[in-house]
Amino acid sequence: MDKIQTQNNTRVFIPVFFSFFVMGFVDIVGVATNYIKNDFSLSDSMAGLIPMMVFIWFAVFSIPTGLLMSRLGRKKTVLTSLLITTAAMLLPLGFYSYPVILFSFALLGIGNTVLQVSLNPLAAAIVSQEQLAGTLSLGQFIKAISSFLGPVIVAFSARWLHNWHLAFLLYGIVTIVSIAILLSVQIKEASKEEAGGHSSFSQIISLLKDPWLLCCMAVIILIVGIDVGLNTSIPRLLMERTDLKLENAALGTSLYFAARTIGTFVGALLLMKLSPVRFLRTTLLLAVLAFAGMMLSSSFWLLLVLIALIGLACANVFSIIFSLALRHDMSHSNEISALMVMGVSGGALVIPLQGIITDQWGFTSGMAVILLSLITASFISFKFKP
Repeated sequence: MDKIQTQNNTRVFIPVFFSFFVMGFVDIVGVATNYIKNDFSLSDSMAGLIPMMVFIWFAVFSIPTGLLMSRLGRKKTVLTSLLITTAAMLLPLGFYSYPVILFSFALLGIGNTVLQVSLNPLAAAIVSQEQLAGTLSLGQFIKAISSFLGPVIVAFSARWLHNWHLAFLLYGIVTIVSIAILLSVQIKEASKEEAGGHSSFSQIISLLKDPWLLCCMAVIILIVGIDVGLNTSIPRLLMERTDLKLENAALGTSLYFAARTIGTFVGALLLMKLSPVRFLRTTLLLAVLAFAGMMLSSSFWLLLVLIALIGLACANVFSIIFSLALRHDMSHSNEISALMVMGVSGGALVIPLQGIITDQWGFTSGMAVILLSLITASFISFKFKP
């Protein structure tokens, strides 16, 4: 296998990292759901369809995107995702109704799926294998900034522009700018022969016969489940342990996101120098210890410290695993990327399991599902050789 030539032109990095910023737009669905529920007087079940319309496509379109990418190339596939995202952002501005909103968020989910599958291999084409983990962590840092700004942009649009969904206009403009920047640069990609040629659905699935890739996908599923589980559990944990009201307890989730944002930036710097596998093992063990302490503590300030530690420790797991999977077999990087992104949808399975156990045995037992997921991910990390 010929190694893809590393491209050190700084201009090449700008559109790639700009696209990571666009990737974070999908997280607007959380705050938007509350506004949409009020606008159309929706029940909880009807409002719950909105985030489902976003994340279901990670299961449906990940592998087809890998197949598409082997034919179009990575850059053109990223451009396709950005065009879909632009349509998703601009559609509600002209037609604001519940069915249109569902369709718009479905487009956003499809565009984000295509973007996540294609952007990571595109980033792999412009850096050396040794720099890949750090580069993907830096991309996740940029995505985290975008996710963090989402509620701020929506709140600004609601308060100062008197129309919360004008936030979609800003997102649409940013996505169009991203398309223009990406079109303006040349990115050398692997030839079809170097990228493994055309693959079929069954050939992509067959890659999971490789124990290394199977372990990578398992950790992706677990870490996404851990992340989503913590987002929903942290406010309730603070309310039950410290008697906070919901509006104050929800700040615990903001603290978790802030810690993750800082963690991805610090991780991006450290991973340029340190072994990704050793870094992964250390941070997962730290997360296990912090989470165990969080389940036992009733101290408000200690809980906040432990929540921040968990956010810092988990911040780089996704990008490290993604880089380990891609580096393991660069000749099938398109197909491997599709499998890893498909694992994002699998992470949603942790939440129903947590809910069932919580209903049967209480909130603390439900939280134990997340702790068990962390322990399992930590155990799997020792399967990887530095």
